[in-house]
Amino acid sequence: MVEPPLKSTLPLVESFRPEYLTFYRLLPLGFDGPRLRVAVYGEPCDDALVDLRDSYHAELDLIPVSESALEAGIRNAFAKDESTVELIRDLESVVPADLAEGDDGVTDVRLLANEPPVVKFVNLLVREAHAARASDIHLEATREGLRVRLRIDGVLSDYANPPRGLQAAIISRLKLLAELDIAERRAPQDGRIRARLDDRDLDLRVATIPTVHGESVVLRLLDRGGRPVGLEELGMAPEALDTFRRLAQRPHGILIATGPTGSGKTTSLYAALVLRNASEEKIITVEDPVEYHLPGVTQVPVRTKAGVTFATALRSILRHDPDVLMIGEMRDRETAGIAVQAAMTGHLVFSTLHTNDALSAISRLADLGVEPYLVAATVEAIVAQRLVRRVCPHCAERYHPDPAVVSLAAGRPIGSISLVRGKGCGACRDTGYLGRIGIYEQLVVDDDVKQAVARSADRPALRELAEAQGMRTLREDGWLKVEAGMTTIDEVLRVAGP
Repeated sequence: MVEPPLKSTLPLVESFRPEYLTFYRLLPLGFDGPRLRVAVYGEPCDDALVDLRDSYHAELDLIPVSESALEAGIRNAFAKDESTVELIRDLESVVPADLAEGDDGVTDVRLLANEPPVVKFVNLLVREAHAARASDIHLEATREGLRVRLRIDGVLSDYANPPRGLQAAIISRLKLLAELDIAERRAPQDGRIRARLDDRDLDLRVATIPTVHGESVVLRLLDRGGRPVGLEELGMAPEALDTFRRLAQRPHGILIATGPTGSGKTTSLYAALVLRNASEEKIITVEDPVEYHLPGVTQVPVRTKAGVTFATALRSILRHDPDVLMIGEMRDRETAGIAVQAAMTGHLVFSTLHTNDALSAISRLADLGVEPYLVAATVEAIVAQRLVRRVCPHCAERYHPDPAVVSLAAGRPIGSISLVRGKGCGACRDTGYLGRIGIYEQLVVDDDVKQAVARSADRPALRELAEAQGMRTLREDGWLKVEAGMTTIDEVLRVAGP
């Protein structure tokens, strides 16, 4: 019988090289809950098992496999074809002397961009970024050369930097893939790359910008094969979750998710859209870009170059008899006006804004030209959110934090308390964190709040009403998650402030 190929989903720590795994006849595959699954052939060495247990801070589940299956699995795990270090050595060997000294000829750079080591570096960079769950790849031009960093769980971490002389070639490789003009280096450019990675389809949004040391590039990774996050996975408290679910079932009005870029706003709105019955309702979204594909939902991507903006798309969409609309972002007066018009004429509208908290969304709508009485008549709720990193479950440990820091995060004196933090392991790349969870501030626009908004009440008056209805602030919700062992004080203070 032919065995299915073994596939390791783990970042293998440096000590577990192919030779080591082949000698001891084992391969760590991934986590099943708190336990580490390990493929083994024959009777594995106790010392090697202890090394695995200590490195990943997890108990082991041993899975017997054939010798050929194990060897193939080890090859696949490392043939992502060669290590980054080996690839950097190959890159250094193809740097022409004249280019390294500053010759930026477009023809030379185009030729160099298609050299196998340059192609492999870009491919490996995308592959490893995806494997590390990175949301963005940053290639930053500096005085010393190209600095490469990955944004993992919202925080940037360094990656291996290529030789200085290949800065232009690597940037040109990315621009060629994104169908950008490699001769244009003085103006920002935007493009997209579609990539196939194993069994996944990736969309990479590419943005270039000229700097004093050359062009810098940021790639946003979007997994088109992924699924929307379920409502229960967002991390809302039970009472907030019930309220959000009820709001998402409203027949009309506007539900706003607000927060900075990368705070999970679109993810929350997708979770709300999934609650609607797409077989009985006409649901249309306008997005920049479309992040997940939802069955039964008409999804319209923004294409500015083709003249398809949020506003122009919405004007056409309202003639398509929608029941529910999702607007990726209310960026301008026209888009906000159309959203309000849609809500006033019996549609339910989901959208996002960029503000620091829920109350600020009301003044932001006023800045966009929406009259206070229209805000009061259409907005049903505002959810402000941030993403904090989760404590890694594989290396979590109890500790006693400084009471002064606890008081700062909790907003009140608490004294001695036992909390949870990650000490770092192979599963979390020694960061102590694995994955993210949301913290939320939910303002339901009830009758009292509507009356206050309609008469243009000031912020202190609105806050008093919000507190009276039981609104929990971002930091208060974050502190509850700290007490529950989901995240740490440092994370809550990082995203929500002291």
